[in-house]
Amino acid sequence: MARSAEPTSKRRRGAELEQAILAAAVQELQRSGYHELTMEAVAARAGASKNSVYRRWPTKRRLALAAVRDGLTGTADLADTGALRSDLLAILRSIATQLDGPTGVALRVVVAESVASADRSGWLRDHGASTSTAMMAEIADRADQRGEIDRSTITERALEVGPAMLRNHFLFGGLPISEALLTSIVDEVIIPLWTTGSGR
Repeated sequence: MARSAEPTSKRRRGAELEQAILAAAVQELQRSGYHELTMEAVAARAGASKNSVYRRWPTKRRLALAAVRDGLTGTADLADTGALRSDLLAILRSIATQLDGPTGVALRVVVAESVASADRSGWLRDHGASTSTAMMAEIADRADQRGEIDRSTITERALEVGPAMLRNHFLFGGLPISEALLTSIVDEVIIPLWTTGSGR
């Protein structure tokens, strides 16, 4: 009688392992919430050792934040469309799509926990926007090279305003995030803000 094939396991390393852990953390946040989140459960779901999780994220706070940030911005669309307006619409559409998925659920859980506990109130606020700011900076740099804006006039706060408005609508206004909202943020807020004082 022929033996059934036994599954073979592949040891994941580096970026592949990190992505598996972050995805597992999002799933565990959805399942159990932040308070019941454990590094052991994340490791088991990811098929990783506890040590491999702790080496990268020494506390569950850091792990939860990293998971949400990666899910929201790690695969966002930064394609160069050739124009500032369409670049902005593309990145906001991509973020909106991610908010409407599993990461959005995890984000709500993390935000609720950070608000409920004074001990956790600062970590999301202090670190949650850095990745989206970096992506918006790249869009601004490309627009500057095309002569659409003067990059030197755009502050870090101005870079973050679009994604921040989108997250605020998601958390307090509910889904779905409409195309009309995205267009309004781009046309009525970001472009006027970025072009004010630029001479464009």
